[in-house]
Amino acid sequence: MSFDRFSQPKALNGAAVVVLLLMAALMGGAVRRQSITLDEVAHIGAGVSYLQKLDMRLNTEHPPLGKVLAAIPLVVRGAKADYSSVTWSFSNGFFNQFLGEWVFGHWFATTWNDPYSTVFWARMPMLLITLLLGWTIYVYGSKLANPWGGLLSLCFYASTPTFLTFGPLVLTDVIFTLFALLTLWTFADMWRSPEPSTIVKFGLALGGALLSKFSAGILFFCFVAFILSLRFKKLPAMPMEKIELRKWRRRRCWALIKATALAALVVYVVYFVLSWNQPINTFSQIPGFPASSALRRLLMPPWIFLQGLVLFSVTASRPTFILGHAYQHGVWFYFPVVFVLKSTLAFLGLLLLAAGSAIVGKRRLKTSLIAQDMQMHWRAVWVFLFIFTAACILSRLTISIRHFSVPLVLMLLLLAPFPAFLESLQREGLKLAKAGIWLTASLALISIFTAVSTYPYYMPFLNSLSRERPGYELVNDSNLDWNQALPDVKQWAQRRGLQHVLIDEYGFSDPTVYIPQAQVWNCQEPAATDANQWAVVSAGMILDGHNCPWLLQYPHEAIAAGSMYAFQLPSTIPAIGSAAGPPSPETRRNLGGAPNEANFSAIVATCIHDPQQLQPTMDRFQRMYQEQAKARQRKAQ
Repeated sequence: MSFDRFSQPKALNGAAVVVLLLMAALMGGAVRRQSITLDEVAHIGAGVSYLQKLDMRLNTEHPPLGKVLAAIPLVVRGAKADYSSVTWSFSNGFFNQFLGEWVFGHWFATTWNDPYSTVFWARMPMLLITLLLGWTIYVYGSKLANPWGGLLSLCFYASTPTFLTFGPLVLTDVIFTLFALLTLWTFADMWRSPEPSTIVKFGLALGGALLSKFSAGILFFCFVAFILSLRFKKLPAMPMEKIELRKWRRRRCWALIKATALAALVVYVVYFVLSWNQPINTFSQIPGFPASSALRRLLMPPWIFLQGLVLFSVTASRPTFILGHAYQHGVWFYFPVVFVLKSTLAFLGLLLLAAGSAIVGKRRLKTSLIAQDMQMHWRAVWVFLFIFTAACILSRLTISIRHFSVPLVLMLLLLAPFPAFLESLQREGLKLAKAGIWLTASLALISIFTAVSTYPYYMPFLNSLSRERPGYELVNDSNLDWNQALPDVKQWAQRRGLQHVLIDEYGFSDPTVYIPQAQVWNCQEPAATDANQWAVVSAGMILDGHNCPWLLQYPHEAIAAGSMYAFQLPSTIPAIGSAAGPPSPETRRNLGGAPNEANFSAIVATCIHDPQQLQPTMDRFQRMYQEQAKARQRKAQ
């Protein structure tokens, strides 16, 4: 087999379009049957309020771009929101919005509007962004090597469960990955040729990344690492004479400063427009702040950005769970483990094949396969991959494979030159190269077959390296369930003819929106009257979000490929704290690691059912924290 025989650009472009259409069908079909996921509750309502009210009081802990794009079809279709309700008025405050965003978002998505059509249309722009990311990978992969390399990268992207799962959801991860990739590429373009056009493109891409996710700050570490890498190992395009090299570097550093200023301006303008009607009284939190309304309005964008950055930093360290063990914060081996478990075996096999081929065949090739005008980009891909992977491993926030999206995409790009590499080895007379070509093509087809056969349950996907152990023993959070499987629970209950079902969900929403016969339940606190009933528990609540291994001794079955589990409760509920019973109060766990006295999911559920409880809840929190502060002062004295 020779790739060169089938290298007509139009044919390969057409193949890329077919792959993306298949990906769109798989994603679209999967999310159409899903309920609103945990973070979407806050994101969708917030995005609509940004456009309808030009007020960014909600969900400031995430930048606005993805939320705004998801809100566009909803606003065009006339989605309704009650801005006279307490869910909106309460949320005008630094801490208030962190509670109010969930209640407002729930009412917007499930009460004021139809939950199915609202969530579906909000997801459509995100699906298109995911496809755009795929096309970008194909184009950039083709430039790094040839269209066959771009198509190879695209095939594995389109069949990766991580992107099939999270791509169409209203989140920050995939849109940030797109802009991070655009930033990488335009940065390399600018470093190769710092012309006004490349500076502007890089500045706009960087601005998009900053508007997508606060972890875009990692990009600046990538820039520094790239610049340092050129000092340690120069590229052929760089001047050799010292004076010229110094000028060459200064010109590019100055271009970086100008592009960063442009990115900051883009961020400022977007925040300024979207906060135009936001009350400026939030500045009252700063003692002695000038009273000028005009000055406050001009400073509102950086103030909102700073608030969001602070909230992001506060929530950037959370308990995690991996391989059957709970940890108080992120652990270094989390992402390597979930990457191995949640990738297709074909993708893992290709990585091993490419690494092995590079070791064996590199000595046979005397010249680089990367064209000279792509050397900057190739170096940037390696540097950015190293920095983002290091950031993930060092992170104290390890709760989902979706936070590893950027390294995943960069690994896909690094595979783009592999077909050309095998072709070159074949021309050099290496007999195994032809087998490598066939094996590479086979692995791409196997990965696509895996994606099709897994449809529509991509979120709980684990490959056979899990050794058929249930997912709740291995991974956590949205690696398994994020409350998306409630329609599957409804169908399961209908098949059994159940008029009443207990639900312990992994989220903050009201399950009766999707399952009318549902009753919110906590598997750690069963009542005697629960005996003989069916209880459906999120996989993430069995050992992680809650502490309920006692349920596993009773008959149970998986729902939605293991996202949730249905348990037939016994005729007598065991005593709390007994060897085979529910956990005692001191051994209970709550979603997100919250203490029992501040169980956030229970608090949000209460406020969702009765929004008038928002202010009393906040008052209670303030009293509790004041009492704790006084207790710490007394202890210190």
